[in-house]
Amino acid sequence: MAKLSVNVDHVATLRQARKGIEPDPVYAAIMAELAGCDGIIVHLREDRRHIQLRDLDMLKRVLKTKLNLEMAATEEMLPIAFKIVPDLATFVPEKRQELTTEGGLDVISNREKVVRAVSRLHKKGIQVSLFINPDLKQVETAKMTGADFVEIHTGIYCKKYLQIDQERELKKISLAVEKAVSLGLRVNVGHGLNYQNIKPLLNLPGIEEFSIGHSIIARAVLVGMEKAVRDMIAIIKGKAE
Repeated sequence: MAKLSVNVDHVATLRQARKGIEPDPVYAAIMAELAGCDGIIVHLREDRRHIQLRDLDMLKRVLKTKLNLEMAATEEMLPIAFKIVPDLATFVPEKRQELTTEGGLDVISNREKVVRAVSRLHKKGIQVSLFINPDLKQVETAKMTGADFVEIHTGIYCKKYLQIDQERELKKISLAVEKAVSLGLRVNVGHGLNYQNIKPLLNLPGIEEFSIGHSIIARAVLVGMEKAVRDMIAIIKGKAE
């Protein structure tokens, strides 16, 4: 059965809108854990637009499940990972002007840089995932870097509204997952997933975990964090009404 990790970045986004202390993403993470999720995800951006170092430090102290730190593979960010020692570090591309991560990491073009970063994290006992597009060559190159996981970017699939377009993107994701598993990589998927578009992915073998943030936080604004998380878990487990 696939697992669920919840990204709480958007709770921090709301807090930072007023530069105050609430809502607290750490408290939101605790509520998500109590609701039954399997892990918490945060993206510490170089511009600190939402998650702060304080959040990261507290999450490491209080979480009972696991912490997945999304980060750029840069000399600024690596020492932070060395200090925090998350359960998983996920390398993602990062542009200052983007509203959210726009696509997967180009592992092919950045192979040597990624290889060095993966090796340095492994020496600290940190497992590494690479957030990549559902492209077979990117999957193959990800394996060459020594990474433990890939997280397949589902954002393009989630933006398609015509069934024929959805099916084409779903096929790409399916082939990428299959390829990754065949190479011995562990597989997570995420970006743009919600309570409806996740359902076709539940039939794909090889996916260990779904990484979901925005749709859960958006629902939590209306129904509460625990219910929003439990509703998603019910869908993943096939127990939704």
